[in-house]
Amino acid sequence: MSIIPALQWRYATKKMNGEKVSQKNINSILESARLAPTSSGLQPFEMIVISNQELKEKIKPLAFNQTQIVDCSHLIIFAAWNHYSIDRINHYFDHYEKERNLPKGFSEGYKNGVTKQLTSLTLERQFEHAARQVYIALGMALTEAGALEVDSIPMEGFVNQELDVLLDLESKGLKSVVIMPVGYRDAENDWQAEQKKVRKTIADMITFID
Repeated sequence: MSIIPALQWRYATKKMNGEKVSQKNINSILESARLAPTSSGLQPFEMIVISNQELKEKIKPLAFNQTQIVDCSHLIIFAAWNHYSIDRINHYFDHYEKERNLPKGFSEGYKNGVTKQLTSLTLERQFEHAARQVYIALGMALTEAGALEVDSIPMEGFVNQELDVLLDLESKGLKSVVIMPVGYRDAENDWQAEQKKVRKTIADMITFID
């Protein structure tokens, strides 16, 4: 059950070969992100999954013409809530109580505390908080892709505001955070494909306090 082999196998794929990833594998990658833990379980983000080649071509210049955008099989856009609202939080806790067969209002005290804490933040900090939850889900998706030997790369190198306009994210109360091309490596043309993985040593990164 260890994920270490998947993490050792994967790398940030710079060149993809256009081969399609099966829908089964795409669904598994998305499910891993859906199951990711988030603060108070709110899951304050959505994923937009793009396989339409014409749309990927429109996105490419917004991502500084990086070729993974058009050569990937699927492009996953992670978009966070632009703010926390009482309606959004209420909707989550209504769903929570229904799914667990709890009495309506069972979580009222906790819900009120979460609502007060999050809505008291500035709108900028509300979005930042939501965006941090995205990265937990992103990590899960990258890991699941590696476990399936599907290549991927997390990308922040794009013009968020222009992508938001193209996908009309504002109408859904969302802002793009990070994008994840998914596909298969073009090993012959990706100089990183056979390179050694470089990470800090355990000694440089971890402090144990007994």
